[in-house]
Amino acid sequence: MTSLPLPVSGVCVRVKKNVGACGPYAHIVADFEPPGVGAEKLELLTTLPSSKLPPEFLPALREGLLEGLDGIAASVLITDGTCHPVDSSELGYRIAGEQAGRAALIGAGLLPKEAADGLRWATWPGMPRPKPRAGERPKM
Repeated sequence: MTSLPLPVSGVCVRVKKNVGACGPYAHIVADFEPPGVGAEKLELLTTLPSSKLPPEFLPALREGLLEGLDGIAASVLITDGTCHPVDSSELGYRIAGEQAGRAALIGAGLLPKEAADGLRWATWPGMPRPKPRAGERPKM
């Protein structure tokens, strides 16, 4: 089993599909670490109270992380986040997990930096900035 080769801390994902209207919402901040010896494919821990990450969304978050990590083993600690009483949903947390897992793979060098262009809601320290298209001014 291939494992995450190095830690990737401070991965933040905020899923907000429809600004000003209902839609899936999820917000997590996660630290990714190489798994311990004999650990499962994905070890998921959280320090958050249920008011910030309701337990009913943990299975969807786990599914998304497994999908995003694409077979790479990792230990994931959810260190912060928020939920919305109406708009938070399993879909939002599944998307958040998938985006966080992909971001960790890019941050660890297991995916090319160009893959960051496809991550709409994820940010992390050292995230590559997209190159401006021809005729566009760089964003400040």
